[in-house]
Amino acid sequence: MEVGRSEKRYALLLAAKDSEYVKKVYGGYFNVFLAAFGEEGERWDLYRVIDEEFPDVNDLHNYDGFVVSGSPSDAYGNDYWILKLCFLLQTLDAMEKKVLGICFGHQVLCRALGGKVGKSYTGWDVGIRKLSIMKDAAPCFFLDDLGETPASLSIIEIHQDEVYEVPLGAEVIAFSEKTGVEMFTIGDHILGIQGHPEYSKDILQNLIDRLVNMDAFERGFADKVKFGLHAAEPDRKCLQRICRNFLKGR
Repeated sequence: MEVGRSEKRYALLLAAKDSEYVKKVYGGYFNVFLAAFGEEGERWDLYRVIDEEFPDVNDLHNYDGFVVSGSPSDAYGNDYWILKLCFLLQTLDAMEKKVLGICFGHQVLCRALGGKVGKSYTGWDVGIRKLSIMKDAAPCFFLDDLGETPASLSIIEIHQDEVYEVPLGAEVIAFSEKTGVEMFTIGDHILGIQGHPEYSKDILQNLIDRLVNMDAFERGFADKVKFGLHAAEPDRKCLQRICRNFLKGR
């Protein structure tokens, strides 16, 4: 931390536009992430990278951590903002700044640092998915205060892309029956999570309806997913605690 700076400072790199529903109910995705990962006494800044709004490179050293959000865009796309985001992530990795990637953020982190991403071989993954935590993975400091590392955790998922291959030096720490790389780490400064620890079931249900209206998938599939949501709960508190521990370095 910079000498003389007592408050911790974080940045959300928002790779999606706020939906009308999220703006109305939550005040925007920034508030959703702040409620999930922020703590009292911290400063959080918002950069809408999807609109080509990025932090100044000369200001990067002032941040304690960065969060990269999900996105409707493909992490393997070549839009200017995605390429610029990849360069920023390479810079942050070289600085060993903490970076938490969620969904698209997980995938674009992987791409930027030398891994491979693409369309999921098994199609959409939507709903609540059980992750298996790899017990033989290297110790992760951000799991330490959970007591015994859980064998599994349930998380909200909504994606049709996935990580094929993690970067050199990365370690996979969670997988599911549908996705081989659900969580990965690099050292103690990079954490990628394919699912959405920040989402509530309410946000997921609204997103499903929007995707049906966009013909992204059929109503029958959506109804089946929604029915399944009544019978399962994501481990949101535990997952958010893991993310906070990672970002705060504890």
